[in-house]
Order: sequence, then structure tokens, then C-alpha cells
Amino acid sequence: MKRGTISALLAMGCIIMVHQVRATEYVVPAKGDVGKWFAQLPEDATAVVFSAAERYFSQGDIVLPPRRMLVIDGKGSRLSLGPASNGFTYAIANMQQAMERTNCRYVIKDFAEVRGGRKAIDLQATLGSVIENLNLEAQSEVAVDLRFCLLTRLRNVRVTNPRGKGFVLRQGDWAGATGTNSQSNSSVLEQCRVYCAPSTTAAFTILNSGGVRLADCVSEGAEADYDLFLSATLDGDEGRPAGNPVVKSFMLSNFHVEHQVRKASIYVNMPAKSVVDLENVYWNAPMKAPVVLYTMGQLNLSNIGWWNPGFWIGTRISAPRISISGAPSEADLDERRTKGPKGGLLRLVDALPGNTELKLNYVQVRRKSM
Repeated sequence: MKRGTISALLAMGCIIMVHQVRATEYVVPAKGDVGKWFAQLPEDATAVVFSAAERYFSQGDIVLPPRRMLVIDGKGSRLSLGPASNGFTYAIANMQQAMERTNCRYVIKDFAEVRGGRKAIDLQATLGSVIENLNLEAQSEVAVDLRFCLLTRLRNVRVTNPRGKGFVLRQGDWAGATGTNSQSNSSVLEQCRVYCAPSTTAAFTILNSGGVRLADCVSEGAEADYDLFLSATLDGDEGRPAGNPVVKSFMLSNFHVEHQVRKASIYVNMPAKSVVDLENVYWNAPMKAPVVLYTMGQLNLSNIGWWNPGFWIGTRISAPRISISGAPSEADLDERRTKGPKGGLLRLVDALPGNTELKLNYVQVRRKSM
């Protein structure tokens, strides 16, 4: 721009000053406690990188500050947690604070190992956070615990030897939170695996959350209570059918199970009009426990490539709503064999009060594939 032109613009007050705004990346130092370092994280931080060392340690919680977006990049490093640590976490006091916190997003990625602690990831009240490319090992309570985490994506997260649960998606548990105002709706888990320990209660747990999708996931290792525990009971009472009025659907596809379970592979207790799609589930060996234990919901089981004659579905109510399609001929539902608590592949077990005789009025097997 010519000098005369600049002078003219200055005279007219037309020069606009442009301030450069940059994303600010901080490197976690090689020595010291990670949690204590995070407590002093500058307000301009947009990314935190674990690139100064191969191994890191945090005795307590690693408290995440509120940010519109904060990227936490493990860069292939290893992080060890103290026994009381909740890993990457923060506290929510009440529902008002939770709603404000949903403006924050976190991307946590690329750790070769996060070992120990009560939890590795403990996110609450976020919208659109991403957790990917992690190896989580030996957490004592839950490896990944998500409360009121909407539109969260978990991809390529491997959990090994969780002492309690692997992945949990659920409603908030702070003051004012309920199963209808703080769910982890519309979240997706892709290519996630849980290698269970003997004490594992559930590989995947979904509570009071609608539109959740699991795709291409694996549950294996030692015998666990459940591979998938799916429930929408507002008070946690599994002694009656779920009644959450806002949970409408759940989708599971290409689920691989390669171990035994103590109680059931997949537990379903969803609202009566909630659609539960279980597609292309592969149980690789016979099991004594039911492959599905059903309490309530519109259950669709489809495209099952292999069905061992010993597989069975347990129902806790007399008249289950179950549709099976694209299954082998071994998935037999012969109404002539229905007597008392048994009907082909269905059995009435752990029945709720008032349910004594199995009825197949709302059960159908269609399009047997072979």
C-alpha cells in the first residue's frame, strides 16, 4: 500500500488493527507430578503434549480446566496413576454447573499406556468430546466413566484387566441430575476392546442413555459377569422393567465375544417402546449363561452368523417382545415345544413377580439364513 494511501486512511480513522491469536501448546515436563502440573496450566492453553519423556506419573487426579476445546496428546507416552487417582477428571457440583460445562470439549488421544488408578478417564458434562487411540490397564473401578457426555466418540480404546468395569456411559449423579436430564446420548464407541480380569463385572455398561451405538467392539479375556449391561431404570432397581420415558434406542453391530460370562453376555432392560438392535453378534464358543437376558424393550436380533445349539435367550417376563432375523436354523423357536418356562431357544428365568408361564405371542424368527 502506498504511503499516501496509508496517510489518507489514518486521517479518516479507517485503519483496523488486527491482533494475532494463536493456539498455545504446552509440553508436560519430563519430571514431576502430572496432576500438580495441570493445576498450574495457563489459561491460554489449547493443547497439552506429553512429548518430553516416555513415562509420566500422577499420584492424584489430573483435573482438566474448562476450555472450549483442549487437546491432550499422549504422543505414545506411558502414564502411571496413583491408586486413588481418577485420571483425567474434574468435579461437577450441580446441574447448573453441568449445563455451563457442556460448552467444553476435550480430545484425549495417543497414550501407549495409562496404568492404574481408580479410573483413567472420568469426563462429565461435555458435548462432542473425543477419546481415541488409548491403552488403559488395571483401573480398580472403571477404565472410562462418562456422565452426561453427549455426542462423545470413543475410537480404538483398549481396556485390559479392569478390576470392575471397562466402559460406562451414564447419567449425571450430582445435585439436580436425573436419568432424564443428564444422559450420555448419541455417543459412539468404535473398535473398542475389553480384555476382562476375573473380577470384571461388565465390559460395556450403558445406563439411561439413548441413541448410543457400539460398532466393531470386542469383549474377551477372563470370565466376567456381563459383556454388555444395558439398562434404563431411573433408580437402578433391576427388579422391575425400565421406565425411563426419554430413552428410545440403542444399536450394537459386529460385536465379538470370546470368553465365558457368569450371568449373561448381553443384559437388556429398556423401556417398553425402546428399540434395541443387536446385529451380527458372534459368540465364539458355547456358554452356560444366556447369550441375552431380557427384561423389557423392543429387541431385534439380526444377522447372527453362527448359533450353537446350546445358546439360549433368557426372559424375565412371560411375554417378551423379541424379533430374530437372519439367523441359522439352530436358532429354533418351535411353539409346539413351548411348555411352562421353556420355548425352543427361550427360557423364563429370574422371573419378575407375576410372570410364571412363557408366551410367544410377540416373538418371531424370520429369514433363517441357513
